[in-house]
Amino acid sequence: MIVITAPTGQIGRQILETLLDTNANENGVTPPIRVIARDPARLPARVREETEVIQGSNNEKDVLSKALTGADSVFWLVPPDPSAPSVEDRFLEFTRPFCEVIAETGVQRVVGVSTLGRGVAKNAGHISANLDMDAMIEATGVHYRALELPGFMENMLRSIPALKAAGLFSSPVTPDRREPAVATRDIAAVAARLLLDPTWEGQEGVRILGPEDLSADDMARVMSDVLDRPIRFQPVTSEEYKATMMRFGLSEAWAQGLVDMMRAIDEDRIYHARPRTPEDGSPTSFRQWCEDVLKPAIQN
Repeated sequence: MIVITAPTGQIGRQILETLLDTNANENGVTPPIRVIARDPARLPARVREETEVIQGSNNEKDVLSKALTGADSVFWLVPPDPSAPSVEDRFLEFTRPFCEVIAETGVQRVVGVSTLGRGVAKNAGHISANLDMDAMIEATGVHYRALELPGFMENMLRSIPALKAAGLFSSPVTPDRREPAVATRDIAAVAARLLLDPTWEGQEGVRILGPEDLSADDMARVMSDVLDRPIRFQPVTSEEYKATMMRFGLSEAWAQGLVDMMRAIDEDRIYHARPRTPEDGSPTSFRQWCEDVLKPAIQN
């Protein structure tokens, strides 16, 4: 039995598509799939028909107990809550019931959405909270694979209004400083492979870094080419960025967590604590993602 949390999110939705399209795992047995959904009506018809749906939230212990009983592997993701009064509490208090139920139900393996920066991130906002979540899960003794991720290419979708209106996007980072970025389709592919594999053990990180590092200026050039219009990057200060996020409804704590995260990435270079290896790469380039996802989204 495989359990998927956050099944309507960018990653969970694509994991489900992959699992449902997969005939069998390496042992020749197609595992049943169970999903936890607060609103089952938001699930695609195929998911409702081909999986067992448990209605409720991922942080409700009774829901988790029902969903994880008899499960072998679980995909775990803490959904963002931009209104949360504490980033740390959002990650840890949301995950605490999950860890309690792991021990009670005997789940064998967990694949969790995590971040780069293990061992080096300090006061890094969302990154620090995510890494503390990893430690909490690992303390249960469950076999664990933390998907160590950089920023998502899909984050650019939030800039569509500015891209359409002014041909620009903004953030508090150095324009020519290159960082990895990953497409959620590649995250989902790795997660699905791990969920279907009943042989791995221990607790390790799995880095998924995309095929290349790109700066904000690099991304602007790629988008200019794909969208056939000038796109530029406009850096802003951390204070300006935080104020903008709060105007869009984020809590002060959530906005500050984003600022602290970007500072750790841009100034402390935590994504580069370990050199990239060929095994860390994933296939979807930013150009391909722009062709497949960003361009259609802007045209619509």
